[in-house]
Amino acid sequence: MTTHRAAHVSVDAMIDDLRTLVEVESPSRDLDALTASAKAVAAVIESRLGGQAVLVESEAGPHVHWSAGGDPTVLVLGHHDTVFPLGTLERRPFKVEGGHATGPGVFDMLGGLVQAVHGLATLDDRSGVEILVTADEEVGSGSSRALLEERALACGAVLVLEGAADGGGLKTGRKGCGTFQVSVTGRASHAGLEPAAGINALIEAAHQVLDIAALGRPGIGTTVTPTVASAGTLDNVVPAEATVVVDVRVESVGEKERIESAFAALAPHLDGAEITVRGAVGRPPMPESASAELFALAKQLLPDLEGRAVGGGSDGNFTAALGVPTLDGLGAVGGGAHADHEYLVVEAMAERANLVAGLVKAIRNT
Repeated sequence: MTTHRAAHVSVDAMIDDLRTLVEVESPSRDLDALTASAKAVAAVIESRLGGQAVLVESEAGPHVHWSAGGDPTVLVLGHHDTVFPLGTLERRPFKVEGGHATGPGVFDMLGGLVQAVHGLATLDDRSGVEILVTADEEVGSGSSRALLEERALACGAVLVLEGAADGGGLKTGRKGCGTFQVSVTGRASHAGLEPAAGINALIEAAHQVLDIAALGRPGIGTTVTPTVASAGTLDNVVPAEATVVVDVRVESVGEKERIESAFAALAPHLDGAEITVRGAVGRPPMPESASAELFALAKQLLPDLEGRAVGGGSDGNFTAALGVPTLDGLGAVGGGAHADHEYLVVEAMAERANLVAGLVKAIRNT
């Protein structure tokens, strides 16, 4: 059985809709831009699927929710915010050349949205299907998490439109991920006249970086990576403050708990220094068991599909943690997420659109 019904999916029409969405820039946290983007997403959905796409207002910008009606069966999940600041489009406009579509957000994840909508449009019966396109996935999904979890539980199966893994594979597992900020408070003094009178926050931060880095266990998939540090005010002042930001990725709930406990237990090395820790592993791990049932259906549709566990997180982490079957990486085939060389493979668009449609039919028939 195959999902490839190219006669029913117009690549040209998908490219037109993709251009429309890319050319409405949508950086996270820019409420005006996200409002315009949400309206554009809603318009594309309504023009291809009919019905009404509802804008769900939030402090992070509008989420877009569409339902075909009937008993909820499957949630098609994506986001319309991107990591690129306003003005990126002028420097890197949308274009199609050499079999690739390029422009800010084509791969992560506007291409996936367009493909899914066009795939669903091929279905004679769309009852039970819901689409949720959030406005804050790139910044942690703080305002959308409750809504997406509610709809995932109601539907009972989730298809996530994030870009494909390398080579077009589906994402069958994801690490849990989070960010921690370790703030150090010391005491300023003159670096030449009274260096010993100070408490050097930078030296304390250096101790903490070594302690933090030692928490990683790469052999079981746990990475703990200090990424950003700042300290000091002037070159002749003992720094009174320092900050270290840390990226954490884990494959198991047990490691999530261990890492969070370890950060909470960090203690100063220098007398008088104080440490404050904020953060958590905000996205729980998505185990491969969460995707097994849906991936098996996908393999029936496209036997050559591969599944891969990846390090990055998505909203699929949240739905999988609820016990809801979740399959990720169903969006665009391409690469360069969050980078200037981001691209989408045009030739793969029809097959991916039909894969989403085929999965929806298979889920409803199980």
